[in-house]
Amino acid sequence: MNTWVKQAREALMQRRSSLRGVPRGNGLEVEERTEQVLERLSERERRELRDIDDALVRIEQGRFGHCARCGGAIGRHRLRAIPEARHCMACSAQAAQAQETSTS
Repeated sequence: MNTWVKQAREALMQRRSSLRGVPRGNGLEVEERTEQVLERLSERERRELRDIDDALVRIEQGRFGHCARCGGAIGRHRLRAIPEARHCMACSAQAAQAQETSTS
């Protein structure tokens, strides 16, 4: 794993920890606290947490940094700014435009 992927992984792990909180205790107690924290998250925060978890899976599978839509590279600047990004700039713009068109 190269340096920038390690940095992205670390940033994702830190953000995930801040969203989830860090429950202390053991076993069932931790599980119950984790569920309570997740219930308090807004829909946007839950979506961000899912995106972060998905990005961590992509890192483990060696697919991190590749656009889910076109398969091309996601630029390093984009990944540094948004490490959970799934799409390159071009595909992200196309998806946003399609969403705008469908909601108009």
